[in-house]
Amino acid sequence: MAKGYWVSVYPATTAPERLTAYDKLAGAAVQAGGGRVLSRIPSVGGRVVAHEAGITQRAVLIEFDSFEQAVAAYESEAYQKALVALPDGFQRDFRIIEGID
Repeated sequence: MAKGYWVSVYPATTAPERLTAYDKLAGAAVQAGGGRVLSRIPSVGGRVVAHEAGITQRAVLIEFDSFEQAVAAYESEAYQKALVALPDGFQRDFRIIEGID
């Protein structure tokens, strides 16, 4: 079974400290849904090299055991509560993608 991934990129993050409440709720929802954070930039010691139209702002990659599990975690009540805590004015590109088996 192919894994599922959440890919989230924040092209414009002017006040990352405003994400504290969202991060706390989202982290608990991801863990409850069986997700594992593989990478989060920026982070302490985190590195990124952007090419073409790439950006160096906040990016998060989370792995789930299946695509269906990734979708279910997004649709969960816990994650929907986290989305409410996402501050106004934050632009993000969020996708759920299926891994290659």
